[in-house]
Amino acid sequence: MKNGRFSDAQIMGILKQAEGGVPVSELCREHGMSSASFYKWRAKFGGMDASLVSQMKAMADENRRLKRMYAEMSMQNDLLKEALGKKR
Repeated sequence: MKNGRFSDAQIMGILKQAEGGVPVSELCREHGMSSASFYKWRAKFGGMDASLVSQMKAMADENRRLKRMYAEMSMQNDLLKEALGKKR
């Protein structure tokens, strides 16, 4: 997965500045980002605090781990079915 240029704490700080009344165009120019990035972050992280962001990241990591585990188990199951089918 691609690591972003901004950390979660930086993103939260930028969003807090926008809530404080700083214009989006000025924030984008100051931090060297596009306005599309800002609006994407606002849609994703808007209204969250730092603890909620860390919980969301932890849940995403757990979900990724479970999906990988399911894929491995499914592949093992298919291999076993194939091996048992050939013996008959």
